[in-house]
Amino acid sequence: MPVETDAELREILGLKTIAVVGCSATPGKDAHSIPKYLRNHGYTIIPVNPYADEIFGMEPYDSLADVKEEIDIVDVFRPSEEVASIVDAAIARDDVKVIWTQLGIRDDDAAKKAEAAGKQFVQNRCLKVEHARLL
Repeated sequence: MPVETDAELREILGLKTIAVVGCSATPGKDAHSIPKYLRNHGYTIIPVNPYADEIFGMEPYDSLADVKEEIDIVDVFRPSEEVASIVDAAIARDDVKVIWTQLGIRDDDAAKKAEAAGKQFVQNRCLKVEHARLL
């Protein structure tokens, strides 16, 4: 069952390293402003975007598989139809604890697959909104 309780969400929000798949270099886009908010609140943001040259002064990774740092949370800013492949990439990593899809993004089958692999799954929720609400 996907994560839904405030207690579970607070525990997840205590994790500090977030790989943002689909992180945007464009100010004003949610995929830029939400990771920026999280950075400003002490989270380590690892941008994943094969089409951007620089985000937050860093060179983004092309894929989750390329990320060298340890990842706690994979935050997904990609269409729902891409979630399954992102979940597969997250499952392939031993470090990922949580897969989180932003508002409007959901894939129930991918959620079940992630949970069967021992990953927590939050879907159709905004990390910024939940952070502001709970912390």
